[in-house]
Amino acid sequence: MGNFSALILILLLLAFYLRVDFIFYVIYVSVGIYAWGRWLLPRTINNLHSGRHYDRHAFWGEVVPVNIHLTNKGRLPVPWIQVQESVAIQLKHGEPLHQVVSLGRGETAEFTYQIIARRRGYYQLGPLRLTTGDLFGIHPDLVAFLPADYLTIYPRLTPLTHLGLPSRLPFGTIASHQRLFEDPARPMGIRDFRSGDTIRQINWKASAHTRQLMVKTFQPAISLETAVLLNLHTSDYHFGNRQDVTEWAVEVAASLAAHLVNQRQSVGLITNGIDPLANNPEGFDEATGRLLRPSHSVIKAQPEAFIPPAIPPRNGRPHLIKILEQLARIEADETLAFTQWATTACLHLNWGVTILAITANGSEAVCQSLHRLVRAGFNPILITMEPDADFGLVRERARRLGFTAYNVARPRDLDRWRRPQTAGATV
Repeated sequence: MGNFSALILILLLLAFYLRVDFIFYVIYVSVGIYAWGRWLLPRTINNLHSGRHYDRHAFWGEVVPVNIHLTNKGRLPVPWIQVQESVAIQLKHGEPLHQVVSLGRGETAEFTYQIIARRRGYYQLGPLRLTTGDLFGIHPDLVAFLPADYLTIYPRLTPLTHLGLPSRLPFGTIASHQRLFEDPARPMGIRDFRSGDTIRQINWKASAHTRQLMVKTFQPAISLETAVLLNLHTSDYHFGNRQDVTEWAVEVAASLAAHLVNQRQSVGLITNGIDPLANNPEGFDEATGRLLRPSHSVIKAQPEAFIPPAIPPRNGRPHLIKILEQLARIEADETLAFTQWATTACLHLNWGVTILAITANGSEAVCQSLHRLVRAGFNPILITMEPDADFGLVRERARRLGFTAYNVARPRDLDRWRRPQTAGATV
């Protein structure tokens, strides 16, 4: 703007001094172009309408196409417009969106790029930056933005057999000696009608045959709910890379929840990790696209404030999606240790609920915490994440305290643990 004004002033002085009509003509044209551009540019940028379309939820490993449309709803064409989309490094797949196009009156341009779900999380897509200007470069470029959108990437789901767990863990429906809990899906026989029996239980064929009322009997059972108790207190993990092991713990929790829902069982989630979306004054990290979380010192000062509320046991696919969304965002941090958190975290659960306790190891303190849950009427199952050469001792300790224990370390962690032992044996 300053250079253009200086140029017009110089031409004007030159025109008056030389009395050349052509210079006056150049001044008129230049001023006209300047005024036209100044009037047109703001209207041009305001008449550009853009939108972003994509699946807002993805499973681990999926490639997600993102479609962007840009429409000129003005009466005049747009000579040029630069389109640039901000995408986090962890999501980039192929060439980024960075193009320059021109749009005629009412014309729409469409762009497509792809992102890949490499890691679970809650990510930011965008914003989309739109830059335009006049053809002569007289005015500064004008910039507009399409606001950012968000993508949830669920944890990877792994079959139980690939985790080294039996496909029929002791959860779901268990036998009971109390006649109060009879399962209509498990008929056992018939007996004589007694006062107080419901008409629904009468076996009419048997009654007609014996000429007296007979009622059906069923095997006593209790249909139990299951709660996944996921420990993400970082100090409880000691093996190798804590981040990798805690990520593995989240994956196991998601896989167990999916398996239970597929078996038409009720499942809930309790975790001592933090949900950055619930306490997110900082926004998103520009490089990774992930939520920024509070500092460790802030979390340690008041850990209870950052632990998300428990998701009570329910069944059905919508409930599973709710669990997977929380597992997508949850992060490990210095909140509450498992031994001081586990017992109180389960107080809201109904009697007899199966608790799948996912934690680092089966130390004496951890086993004692689960034993307290046994005494409170729950059915805990210990699932440890870190490789343990002496896990047989942990399994025996758990059996004496009234619950079952499994070790679900990742295969590559098991390989790291086995190598030193093999080398030592060779020597």
